[in-house]
Amino acid sequence: MRVPFFLAPMAELTHRAFRELLEDFGGCDSYFSEMISAGALLAGGPLEKWYIETGPRPEKLVFQVVGNDFEQISRAAAFLDQLECAGIDINMGCSAPLIRKTGAGAAWMASVDRAGELISRVRPVVRRRLSVKLRIGFQDDFEYLTRFCRRLEAEGVELITLHPRLVSEKFKRLARWDYVGRLKQELKIPVAGNGDIISAEALVRRAQDSSCDAVMVGRAAIRHPWIFAQGINLLKKSHEFTCGDAETRSEEREVGSVSIIEETGLRFLELLVRCQPPEFYISRAKRFFGFFCDNLKWGNFLKNQLNRENTLSDIEKVWREYFRENTE
Repeated sequence: MRVPFFLAPMAELTHRAFRELLEDFGGCDSYFSEMISAGALLAGGPLEKWYIETGPRPEKLVFQVVGNDFEQISRAAAFLDQLECAGIDINMGCSAPLIRKTGAGAAWMASVDRAGELISRVRPVVRRRLSVKLRIGFQDDFEYLTRFCRRLEAEGVELITLHPRLVSEKFKRLARWDYVGRLKQELKIPVAGNGDIISAEALVRRAQDSSCDAVMVGRAAIRHPWIFAQGINLLKKSHEFTCGDAETRSEEREVGSVSIIEETGLRFLELLVRCQPPEFYISRAKRFFGFFCDNLKWGNFLKNQLNRENTLSDIEKVWREYFRENTE
């Protein structure tokens, strides 16, 4: 039985349109939604319904909730739990200053008792799997991390995903994957690992080294929407398990080729129109292509061109023009 593959929650990226794109390549085992603000969801703004779209595979979808208020998070979690989904995830790992300053995200890691109280309030109102995504903490203190996670486990959390960097660390600092393996040994519940999975080969290495119970991929899945299918195919070649539909679909496509890159970009724009409101088109398109253009020789030049455009039709025009002029 292979280690499950998860799509990480990423703002303006892991919405339904992108999840549909991943499904084109075979998908993964769990999709974590982009952060859903508990306060905004309860306020019932006109755009909030787009954050809670459950397609294309509701049975794989995990809603991630972010907030700083016990009552709001509990109520939001209870509401989301009534929708068709695989689980509810509480964000205790976002290190963005704007999030932390409000007391949300990684700010929860400052207090074991406060975090434990939050879970004690959320657990009774959530029937589905309850999970938490977090970082190592504010200091390099494994003992504190263990105590923090054991409290979450005692309050009813069923899965923890560790992004093994400090709250203050950026992506240039390598993720401490040894912390994932050590934490797994300390807890009774599954521990997923997230960080520095830059290729299908890296995904497979983590899946095979017994350091975690699941592997979560973030930015690399945006750059390479075929990464999970490639990982499954690599595992198949190593005779780890019997093939499934993800790899069957991926074998029909020459992933990474120029034609597939062009086609995938156009497919994403098509899905964006189908699955997102017009208010989200430009921000979501630019976020996606900001990563996806890394597949191309002149990717930075193309990013700059795309970022100057203000309509989806102009973004599509620039994208098509690039491939007419460049046959790499």
